[in-house]
Amino acid sequence: MILVFIEYREGKIKKSSLEVLAEAKRLADELGWEVVAALIGSELQEQTAALWGQGAKKIIQIKGDGLDQYSAEKYTHYLEELIQELRPEAVFMAASAMGRDLAPRLAGKLKVALASDCTQLKVLNGELVFIRPVYAGKALLTLKLKTRPQLATLRPNIFPLSEPQSGEGEVIERRIANPYSGPVAGVEEIIREEGAELDVTEAEVVVSGGRGMKGAENFSLLRELCAIIPRSAVGASRSAVDSGWIGHQHQVGQTGKTVCPNLYLAFGVSGAIQHLAGMSGSKVIVAVNKDPEAPIFKVADLGVVGDLFQIIPPLKEELRKALSE
Repeated sequence: MILVFIEYREGKIKKSSLEVLAEAKRLADELGWEVVAALIGSELQEQTAALWGQGAKKIIQIKGDGLDQYSAEKYTHYLEELIQELRPEAVFMAASAMGRDLAPRLAGKLKVALASDCTQLKVLNGELVFIRPVYAGKALLTLKLKTRPQLATLRPNIFPLSEPQSGEGEVIERRIANPYSGPVAGVEEIIREEGAELDVTEAEVVVSGGRGMKGAENFSLLRELCAIIPRSAVGASRSAVDSGWIGHQHQVGQTGKTVCPNLYLAFGVSGAIQHLAGMSGSKVIVAVNKDPEAPIFKVADLGVVGDLFQIIPPLKEELRKALSE
């Protein structure tokens, strides 16, 4: 069995969890295993169809008081209990903010190894093989885990969703019999950035800015583009974030978020290898930079050598015309 932890927030299953489920199903088919999805403190309602569609044979809901908001201690405790009972061969979850916090804690409790931030998984001679980038994406590390369960986090926006399958499985509600009684740090409140509607990892178009934006005030140009383009979000390079021009939640790259949009627009982004690691999977990349030698042009499908402040205003007008027709 492969047990997949599913993130469920604000009434929705996270897309990154569905990607993990789809990859688990692909591997399970090769190995002759089954896939079980596990959620904590969630009222699924009609959301079960998405889990069946990506290959779950069974859904386990862990329910109890105070579990609707993420708590690292509680979630680790209840997942550990479930794993000790089910004895799965492997446990997967997304390498999201929650997964990166939860998986190492779980590995410590279970006393097992962790393959973190995997970008590829294989079956070799009947065994799972985990591949993850190291040295800021300059090399790939191939791992086999000797401990059981084999615990891994999978990088979001890398693994494709499968064609939804028909049919349903079993939903098991698991009421907590042994409540966690230790110290707890919980989420008190989630405060969203004003006007924020879409995360860069969920956007179909990412409009990103780098050091060439020259200041925080100029990111309003990118927000204006996003206001015109449907399902778009503002991204940023690490240098722009480190300069305090925009929040870390917008950062794309090795130390930020991995995105895989249909279109990635890069304005004033030089294209350091750490940034490329987070966006090179984009289907179409368009780069605007004054430096004709900028590394971003090596991965761009379309490159424009020029001043972004002269290019963005007419681009906005052309987009308005094109999208209003």
